[in-house]
Amino acid sequence: MSAEDVKIITTNKKAYHDFFIEDTYEAGLALTGTEVKSLRDGRANLKDSYAQVKDGEMFLIGCHISPYSHGNIFNVDPERTRKLLLHKKEIKGLIGKLTQRGYTLVPLKLYFKGGRAKIELGLAKGKKLYDVRETIKEKEAKREVERAVRGRQKTGE
Repeated sequence: MSAEDVKIITTNKKAYHDFFIEDTYEAGLALTGTEVKSLRDGRANLKDSYAQVKDGEMFLIGCHISPYSHGNIFNVDPERTRKLLLHKKEIKGLIGKLTQRGYTLVPLKLYFKGGRAKIELGLAKGKKLYDVRETIKEKEAKREVERAVRGRQKTGE
């Protein structure tokens, strides 16, 4: 598939701030018609959402998809639990990894791929406060270096 087939709806920037992402998985979403139309309008929020395994099936919890403006009676609860479509083998592998202490599945990106709604899940381990501070320091240092390089390029010309 080419890059044109992927249309990103929303990303979860906070996930990269709060977690170490160790592995990523792509899953389909079981949605209603009005939810798909709302996603095409870009009306979704992944903040504070996560994926969980129940009875051998994977579910997305806490993802907010706003009701479709022209949906009337067909609209569903925006915060409802949605089923994720993964192969049994993938789910079994994830169960093994999620039982380890400190791991969780966090949605990173919601997008359309070939006309179908997909979600990118990250196997994540929570950052401690000092890890978050360290990440912020690294970003600021990188920004300072880039500013200095840009400043030299402007004076050198």
